[in-house]
Amino acid sequence: MRIRYSLTVSFETDLRRLLKRYGSLLADIEEAKVYALEAYHINLIDRRAIFPIPGFCFERVKVCKLKKFACKSLKNRGNQSGIRIIYAFYPVDLKIEFIEIYYKADQANEDHDRIKAYLKQKNEAE
Repeated sequence: MRIRYSLTVSFETDLRRLLKRYGSLLADIEEAKVYALEAYHINLIDRRAIFPIPGFCFERVKVCKLKKFACKSLKNRGNQSGIRIIYAFYPVDLKIEFIEIYYKADQANEDHDRIKAYLKQKNEAE
């Protein structure tokens, strides 16, 4: 059983910007898919890496933040790299859509307006 992944346009923009500074990011995200996201959502292993965002979790979709993200480009930081990934998990479809990625030193928290716009767009598409 595997999760299907997709990216929003805004996530792709964030990713391109961060890739200029952190070249290992694509490989790091692939590792996080297996060792954090699938472990948490499929195998129900809670490594205290993923946190549901209050006010954005519903029966059909749960918006979460991946905090413990190991970025090889940020040497000697381990999973405390400061990279954050915001994503929507659809439990029925076993799908994850990445919404936002940022470096904590550049931005303190997730963009709630972006999450609201994402959820509104998804509701209108149904």
